[in-house]
Amino acid sequence: MTIQKPSHTFTKIHLKALRTNNFHILFALSFTVFINTFGFSQDLPKSGITVEASKDNDSLNVRVGNAIKPVTNEKGQDSIVKDTVKPKPGMLTGPVKYKATDYTSFNNKEQKLYMYNEAEVYYEDMELKAGIIIIDYNTNTVFAKGITDSTGVYTQAPIFKQLDNEVKPDSIKFNTKTQKALIYNSNTEQGDIKIFAPVTKKVNDSVIFLQKGRFTTAKDIDNPEYYFQANKIKIVPGEKIVVGLTNMVIADVPTPLGLPFGFFPLTNKQTSGVIIPTFGEESNRGYFIQNGGYYFALSEYFDLAVLGDYYTNGSYGLRMESSYANKYRFRGNLGFRYENLINSERGFPDYGKSNIYNIRWSHTQDTKANPSSRFAASVNLGSSNYYQTSINQVNAPSFLNNTLASSVSYSKTFQGDPQVNFSAAATHSQNTNTQVINMTLPTVQASVSRIFPFAPREGVKKGIIQNVNFQYNVRAENKILTTDSLFFKKEMWDNAENGIKHSIPLTTNFKILKYLSLSASTSYDETWVFETVKKYFDPDEEKVITQSIKGFDAFRTYNFSTSLGTTVYGMFDFRKDGKDRKIQQIRHVMRPSISYNINPSFSKYYQTFEVISADGLTTTEEEYTRFENGIFGVPNNRYSSSIGMSLSNNIEAKVRDKDSSATEARKIKLLDNLNFSTAYNVAGDSLNWSPLRMSGSTQILKNKMSINFGATMDPYALDNNNNKIDKFNTDNGGSLFRLTSANITMSYSISSRDFDGSDNDRSQEENLRSGGRDDDLFGRAQDFSDQSYYDKEDDEKQKEPSKLYTQKIPWDIKFAYAANYGNARRENEISSHSLMFSGDVEIAPQWTIGASSGYDFKNQGFTYTQLRFERDLLSWRMNLSWVPFSSRSSWYFFIGIKSNILKDIKYDKRRQPDQRL
Repeated sequence: MTIQKPSHTFTKIHLKALRTNNFHILFALSFTVFINTFGFSQDLPKSGITVEASKDNDSLNVRVGNAIKPVTNEKGQDSIVKDTVKPKPGMLTGPVKYKATDYTSFNNKEQKLYMYNEAEVYYEDMELKAGIIIIDYNTNTVFAKGITDSTGVYTQAPIFKQLDNEVKPDSIKFNTKTQKALIYNSNTEQGDIKIFAPVTKKVNDSVIFLQKGRFTTAKDIDNPEYYFQANKIKIVPGEKIVVGLTNMVIADVPTPLGLPFGFFPLTNKQTSGVIIPTFGEESNRGYFIQNGGYYFALSEYFDLAVLGDYYTNGSYGLRMESSYANKYRFRGNLGFRYENLINSERGFPDYGKSNIYNIRWSHTQDTKANPSSRFAASVNLGSSNYYQTSINQVNAPSFLNNTLASSVSYSKTFQGDPQVNFSAAATHSQNTNTQVINMTLPTVQASVSRIFPFAPREGVKKGIIQNVNFQYNVRAENKILTTDSLFFKKEMWDNAENGIKHSIPLTTNFKILKYLSLSASTSYDETWVFETVKKYFDPDEEKVITQSIKGFDAFRTYNFSTSLGTTVYGMFDFRKDGKDRKIQQIRHVMRPSISYNINPSFSKYYQTFEVISADGLTTTEEEYTRFENGIFGVPNNRYSSSIGMSLSNNIEAKVRDKDSSATEARKIKLLDNLNFSTAYNVAGDSLNWSPLRMSGSTQILKNKMSINFGATMDPYALDNNNNKIDKFNTDNGGSLFRLTSANITMSYSISSRDFDGSDNDRSQEENLRSGGRDDDLFGRAQDFSDQSYYDKEDDEKQKEPSKLYTQKIPWDIKFAYAANYGNARRENEISSHSLMFSGDVEIAPQWTIGASSGYDFKNQGFTYTQLRFERDLLSWRMNLSWVPFSSRSSWYFFIGIKSNILKDIKYDKRRQPDQRL
């Protein structure tokens, strides 16, 4: 190395502006130390090379003659006033944040930034974490890899995240300028699908290619229960996955199952698409496809799913399901189901053909939408035998429903003084056994709120006069009674009944002797009808003829009633000093009341006609009223005056709390209600006393068991023909009361969800929409292909075990018991006596069994029974539903992938119930 002395050459280099990218680097990497950067003025020359001094005259040697000349610097003498070459844009267009645990070092010569141990880099929408990260500013590349510790374990593997896409490779090389990347041994997730590939090429933000990759929905990508192996995979993040030749591998064993290509949509938005059907075979109808169709994502407010069934013997079905919602306003769902069923083959004696349908609509309005008006709908109507003959598995648990009911209503409140309430409703009730349908189309009601004409403008109303109030009610109704065969046909309107009823009740109440409350009321009613009848006896045909008369008519009635009641409180204290008794206090609340009712006779609305006997020798008079077909009843033709008595009881107790830290006793209910009622007919000539009716209810076992009971007791005796006579039972050698009927119902439900707070069951929702029970005592819906029916709590979310058991064992159990006793005419028999039960228990990890059944103690036989078996295969689910006996004997086996995106990869087999039974 030679050492040169300062010369004009050194000075000239110092004044000349150097072109370097150091300043761009300093701008991008704000954490680089300035002192270290400026510490390098220029590189030392290589050894053996001498730098000769320039022979140019020194510009600083100024002669005296030049003193008057202005000194011009180098910039002013530059012939290029403006550079025509535009500078290249910098590598980074945004701020970079980075850090590392051990060290961060920038090599100015190599233009590389080194980060070691828990290194992190954040740039725009990209995030990179790894054990080692190297940024090369010359090639615009970022390289990241993990760290191998002293034991040879590879740790801190890179995690690359851009927007919603996350990749976990062994190493990654990324170009920040072209957005391209090479990723080795990467693990990434796209929706529910987890993907692994030895080599991944990221072309840009929109396209990713994988070589010899595998994808699965298993939780453990390193050791999956199954996966699909594909040589070529293309991913468009957030849109789709396209694969080439694909082979299915189960437990690392290749299977012959494969596809030449595959397409999997990926989106977080609601999109339209094909719904893959279920395939199977049915003994009477051949091969079939079921619940296949198309889903239409019509808008963010509503959708539509069109599903169909088809059987090779010609049977088919159609289902349309739509859900809609407008946040803070309303939500609902609408469904239509139709099935054209053909049994056997044409020409055979058991050949049959039937059409069944069902319409369901549920609509609820948000309470915040409109406080003064409300619209609601709950519709379930269709063929009476729809649930009994339907062969779609979704309808399986509802075949025991014997009633279909619907209601569509609108109500409106007009604020003011007085306030006016208006409502209109259409109702429907259908008995599936008798196929009788009752409908009201529509029922319109209006009422004016209570008006107190004598009340003071300010202060509390006192006395009998100030509490006098009246209101006005009107109800118009159009009632239709028809059958299933005439439903929605012209004939159903022939027997329609309609009318309008006006009512003006006048009431008042006041205190007597401070503790007694007396109320009195009278009501004036006027009923309008548009059709009356006329009856007469036709001697030629020898029968009574009923003739309908069209036209307006009306009748008017009134009545009077008064009641006197009070409330009596009783407290029984069992506490004593020095003793900590379990039962500390019992509180008994009694509400006795006595009432008096008068209903005058309106015999002026009644007529008589003569009936001649068959031999023509005798005649009898029969009474009737022309309003007897009215929907609001007929005017009373017998004067009645009766006294009613009732007593209601409520019993509560305070007991010592099991928690020793509790400062107060715990309150429990012994009897929610225990009611007694009877009446005495003052105007009657015999059998003046009405039967004594008793009813009650309570809840026990921490309100898990509900008990309801009732009984009817008659004070009068029976004769030898078991007819009631005007003689007390005690005078006939019996007890004070004769038990004529009794009933009791109990229900009990408990599950592990009561202890961990979880809850979920779409199957019960399906049962309710079909008019059934809010439990699975009649079985569960069997649409195994729909994962939402059987979703369970994630194992990772399992909570701490309950104090009642040491292991996390999900279970639930339900009981329903009912018994009815009848002895009105000395039958002395239990008319019905049954026990229903249902439950599920996880007998082992991933093994669940369940059953829904019951036993009829009267007929001594099991009721409808369904057995359920489920095996959780981690990424897969296997189900078996079996009805072992009865006319509904059938089974349904299913195995398929849980994930919604691959749920069409499944296998199921079933045997349908024999419809002939």
